[in-house]
Amino acid sequence: MSVMGSELAPDAARRRREQRGWCWYDWANSVFPTSVTTVFLSLYLTSVATEAARADIARNGVNACPGDNALQRCDISLLGLSFPAGSLWGYLLSVATVVQVLVLPITGAIADRTQNKRAMLATFAFGGALATALLSLVAGSNWQFGVAMFIAANICFGASVVVYYSFLPEIADADERDQLSSRGWAFGYLGGGLALGLHLMLYLGHDAIGLSTETAVRLVFVSSGVWWAAFTLLPLAALRRHRRPEGAERGASVVTAGFKQLASTVKGARHFPLTLGFLGAYMIYTDGIATVANVSAQYGSLELKLPQDSLITTLLIVQFIAFVGGVLHGRAARRFGAKKTIMVSLVCWVLVLGAAYFVQAGQALQFYGLAVGIGLVLGGTNALSRSLFSQMVPEGKEAEYFSLYEVGERSTSWLGPLLFAGVGQATGSFRLAIISLVVFFAIGLVLIALVPVRRAIEAVGNRPPAVL
Repeated sequence: MSVMGSELAPDAARRRREQRGWCWYDWANSVFPTSVTTVFLSLYLTSVATEAARADIARNGVNACPGDNALQRCDISLLGLSFPAGSLWGYLLSVATVVQVLVLPITGAIADRTQNKRAMLATFAFGGALATALLSLVAGSNWQFGVAMFIAANICFGASVVVYYSFLPEIADADERDQLSSRGWAFGYLGGGLALGLHLMLYLGHDAIGLSTETAVRLVFVSSGVWWAAFTLLPLAALRRHRRPEGAERGASVVTAGFKQLASTVKGARHFPLTLGFLGAYMIYTDGIATVANVSAQYGSLELKLPQDSLITTLLIVQFIAFVGGVLHGRAARRFGAKKTIMVSLVCWVLVLGAAYFVQAGQALQFYGLAVGIGLVLGGTNALSRSLFSQMVPEGKEAEYFSLYEVGERSTSWLGPLLFAGVGQATGSFRLAIISLVVFFAIGLVLIALVPVRRAIEAVGNRPPAVL
């Protein structure tokens, strides 16, 4: 761990306090991708946009949207572009991802240059929490406000994660990072699962407490923002600055200096091809992971014909089993090394997808078993990838490299869904579509096997962990 001087090195108690506090941000931010993005906002925002389109059509003398599937046929417009309301969420996710790709690199550069990471973490976390809570104001026909708030929250989420990840090499030495990262990731799934469970109780039981469906969903957004902000206080109370700032810029000059530093880092990254090689492997298999997580409900609904309550149960199973999986991955990495554990995890992903192909339609118990398999490898694979990448990052460049890590993950996130949708359309079978995702894990496995991680760590001037 790098510090400004030996006299400032934290004692063991302070070190443990920082590590415990760091894990809480995984818990805090997990409510956004789980409750907000994955479950509630997509359907709610689409329904608001659809009702706005219906109102416009009614004002023009037409009783309803044409066609049986009004959700798809009701057109809305934004910035001069018209498209079906049912397509809003897909387009919004794409735009939000592109904006993140543009914003995150400069965020990392500013964080490394100013070393004001704690304040930046607070700014982005509280900003994201506020934007999430403001989603509760989306009602009637103001779906455009929801679009703006989601993009703002998504930017803040990604930027806060970049800053948060960059703390890992500062608070944990080479032999501690795998277990700490796995613990944090597991903690995040536990927090996300608990928040989602509470939100589903509110949503499903809204009639019993006298709330409308719309009010229940809007309360989900408010409580998600409060959850994110409140639990962020715990890492902010524990984390501290570990390095001196690299520059003394203030105000707008910080952004200018950040762009210059980013350009220097990107130019210097070519001197660490092994780090980039690992990043390339990660970009491929993490796309497979994200795609499986995102299309599982669609597979269960359309191919396996499972009811909505079974899909909700499956989602909760994945969240809580992922906590166990994260802990087990951390223990396995401590004994066998992160690279070997990741490779075994990728093999397990191939087996899980093979099992998914053979799940029989209508068999909820088989689908639950599949959810257990996904949960066991879901969090751990990404957690160890995070810690292993942190070993391959030059000292003082953590936030910048983790911004490239996040950008790389997002820049390929369209490949898996495209393959899944394309194979499903071409063959008429989502079973063949789900098994086609094996290619991401197979290629990722081969590529990561070819990366000499010990040499990659030593090449950037870091000490490799004892077990690798």
